[in-house]
Amino acid sequence: MPDPLRKQLEDYAIGFWSVLPQLVLSIVFLGFLWAVIRIIQMIVPRTLRRAHMRRSLVDVVMMLITVGLWLFGVLIAVTIAFPTITPGKALTALGIGGVAIGFAFKDVFENFLAGILLLIREPFAVEDYIECEGIEGQVEVITIRDTHVRQTDGQLVVAPNAMFFKNPVTIRTARDVRRTTIICGIAYGEDVDAAREVIANAVRNVDAVRDDVRDVEIFAQEFADSSINFEVTWWTGSKPIDIRTSRDKVVAAVKRALDDAGIEIPFPYRTLTFNEPIPVRNYREDGIDKGRDSTENRAELG
Repeated sequence: MPDPLRKQLEDYAIGFWSVLPQLVLSIVFLGFLWAVIRIIQMIVPRTLRRAHMRRSLVDVVMMLITVGLWLFGVLIAVTIAFPTITPGKALTALGIGGVAIGFAFKDVFENFLAGILLLIREPFAVEDYIECEGIEGQVEVITIRDTHVRQTDGQLVVAPNAMFFKNPVTIRTARDVRRTTIICGIAYGEDVDAAREVIANAVRNVDAVRDDVRDVEIFAQEFADSSINFEVTWWTGSKPIDIRTSRDKVVAAVKRALDDAGIEIPFPYRTLTFNEPIPVRNYREDGIDKGRDSTENRAELG
């Protein structure tokens, strides 16, 4: 073996044996840190759940604690293994690397931070019905990165948390009740006050209507082409199925009540006006007469 190569290998061996104690010590420190993190992961979640903290938020807290401890531990382990690397230098290198990673994974970190803020602020929760940017349905899962929304037709939409954080979100089940409205029309010849009372009583008697929250409201809204229209408003459950069920029952109840009271729900009327009288001819009778004349003529010719 050439002398320069042998000397270089000897220098490497001497350097390795000189730093071996520090490497062993840093590995032991990382093993100790791993054991501490495992103990924390067993104790802290139970404590947080006893404090009635949401499971998703517990997961976020534990992830932040774990990542923070590992970053701190790796930084200490590096300074133990390589004494020439001070904590300041390590933090500087970590900061530069963090900036580079942040630019490379901007969208990932944006969704990550948005998920943490959504879980902490909790503008909506699992089982809420929400609408955002054309996505509407029931929230099934909220993770750190995305939210799962089950639409009413059964399709599952997985949307990034940044969308819910940056855009307005309509929470349809923020309260237990919601207001619902239909339009009902009566003929111009009917009594408006009597029809209003009939409609109000019919709506109040529907079991899906929550008149304990607020009474049924009926307003004469407009003079339509063939009817006087009422705006009928009531309160019911806030879930989509509650809205549809109550609307179905209210429409059927109002129709029955108006029929029983003899109040007309008009069809569209059209009145045609002509400047001059129009002659009316019964073409059916004319056809019969012409046919009869033709038969008689044929008989005479025969």
